[in-house]
Amino acid sequence: MSTANTADTLNTLARDRTHSTITWRLMPLLLICYLFAHLDRINIGFAKMQMSADLNFSDTVYGLGAGLFFIAYALFGVPSNMALDRVGPRRWIATLMVVWGALSTCMFLIDSAMGFYVLRFLLGVAEAGFFPGILVFLNRWYPAGRRAQITALFAIAVPMAGVIGGPLSGGILEHFHDFGGLRGWQWMFVIEGTPVILLGLVVLKCLPDSFETVKWLTLQQKQQLREQLNKEEHRKSITSLSAILTNPQVWLLVAVYFAVMLAVNTLAFWMPTLIHGAGIGSDGKVGLLSAVPYLAGCFFMIGCGRSSDRLRERRWHLCVPLLMSAVGIAVAGLSPTNPTWVLSGLILAGMGASAALPMFWQFPPAFLSNNTQAAGIALISSFGSIASFFAPYLIGWMRDTTQSASLALYVLALLIALGGFLVLRTQAAIVNPQ
Repeated sequence: MSTANTADTLNTLARDRTHSTITWRLMPLLLICYLFAHLDRINIGFAKMQMSADLNFSDTVYGLGAGLFFIAYALFGVPSNMALDRVGPRRWIATLMVVWGALSTCMFLIDSAMGFYVLRFLLGVAEAGFFPGILVFLNRWYPAGRRAQITALFAIAVPMAGVIGGPLSGGILEHFHDFGGLRGWQWMFVIEGTPVILLGLVVLKCLPDSFETVKWLTLQQKQQLREQLNKEEHRKSITSLSAILTNPQVWLLVAVYFAVMLAVNTLAFWMPTLIHGAGIGSDGKVGLLSAVPYLAGCFFMIGCGRSSDRLRERRWHLCVPLLMSAVGIAVAGLSPTNPTWVLSGLILAGMGASAALPMFWQFPPAFLSNNTQAAGIALISSFGSIASFFAPYLIGWMRDTTQSASLALYVLALLIALGGFLVLRTQAAIVNPQ
């Protein structure tokens, strides 16, 4: 082996060790935080079965309340991410978690549609900066060639929230119903919201602001990481805040993210209802069956992330999961009273949606420079999240109007498929890591 090859091998091993150290130090805490973030976001789907009956909410009221979270998310994403850059990730993320944990817990006090709308909107304000903020944080620790599997590892909290949250929420609804004078859905909000406040305090104590400040990386490791990240900056085309608004690639990514969020949130807010409508009457069984598509998604998204980094390919690794999700959602609408058809469609959709979310977030950093990532990622996340309002509201309105969700599911499947084909309009030479 030549001296050059030996040096390359040693450098690769050193980078692998640095990567492994960072991952073990950061990811367990971030994964748990995002798991609770998504659990507090989707548990409204499980609460619906009891809460709507107790409070006389129509499907339209539920769909509007579920979607208002994302209107607030869209409005406050950019200012929240700008605040993260000013205050620092550790303090800002901790603050957001304490506030949204308190608001999520307070959902047990809902007694009217207006109260439901207000709390869901405020919860969206509090959570608006968390996910895009963590993405900016991770992009400043990991070079592009490693981000797909790391983002997948972080975003595995989305399907894991379904795997854990389905049986947990279903069990709380069934076994805590009328315990201590509270209904099952009220206990669910208390039990799943309170831990987030404590997690926020752990973040304040343990999360570092950047790799430059930690003591568990050597000076050589920091220098190596600094060189890798600085080298990538020279390839990026969006280097100013004004360019974010005028660059067509940003708006193309907004359209694609719209499709991704349609897929994710159709499952998040309506899967329990669709399974229930297929003839599954028990809350506990609905919770257990809701975990199956998410469990399949966990394995598929990790495999997809590893494949993308290994092959250094991004576009098809996003396009194919979006098409899978579109087909799955359409299948679920074909025979809404047949549990086999519905669950098969939801499993395929769950695999596609779970993989599409982390794969999408490999695209913005290919265009956005370090000083524009906070605003750019928040902008894409905010505009794309309008889909998260559209999906639950459309299905709720369709169910009230036609007594069936099938037509809405077909419309959503078509929009998701269009988003998948739009992915192929991005430039492979830019989005694929070198």
